Amino acid sequence: MGKLFNELKEDILYQHGMNACLNCGVCTAVCPAAEFNDYSPREVMNTVQSEDDELIIELLKSDKIWYCGQCFSCKTRCPRGNNTANVILALRRLSIRYGYFTESEKGRQQLFAKRVFGENMLKRGYTLLAENITPAHFPELGENWEYYYEHREEMREWWDVPMDLENSPGSHRVIPEKDMEELRAIYQATGAIELMDSVEKSMEKKLGSKKEVEKYWQTWLETGDSRNYEIKDNK
Repeated sequence: MGKLFNELKEDILYQHGMNACLNCGVCTAVCPAAEFNDYSPREVMNTVQSEDDELIIELLKSDKIWYCGQCFSCKTRCPRGNNTANVILALRRLSIRYGYFTESEKGRQQLFAKRVFGENMLKRGYTLLAENITPAHFPELGENWEYYYEHREEMREWWDVPMDLENSPGSHRVIPEKDMEELRAIYQATGAIELMDSVEKSMEKKLGSKKEVEKYWQTWLETGDSRNYEIKDNK
């Protein structure tokens, strides 16, 4: 039993998700992500049950733990009541805490999750704002979304759900500062702020400097695809 596994099993999500897997494979059979990606919930559970730190580190450095869509289909079908989705969340936290996420393309996308969802939460109390969903990045939303994106402020006035007013109806209301302070305190107490900081620091270590991290971020903003940033061989 390794040190990393010992830390993993202390995570409450792991404790709630793992009840001794019998390796039947039902989780993989019903998993939507497994149908389209190199991902198997059964493989994840087998790796974790090995209690072998080297195998767990290999898993934490891979894209696999980032393919799970958190639909929890695995939990409802598992005859032992395991919850692979919860185990995945515990593995993701471990991967971010130790910086292993920077070794995979899907893992490095945690920078976007931090800078968009995480920072939106701390600034506005929402994970996603309409202004984040740019037509250039989401062309599949079509012309209707493009029109709404360009005219959202005046359209919401027509609908009587104005933007950026404190406690106005609907989304995009401004949440009172006292409530935001409570939310930020929860993020601090639960370790979420620490994990968000770890994302920035680990990306800087991986890419070599804050300047390169900003280049990586800018590449995504301009092209919508982080793979357009070339990771140098020595990084």
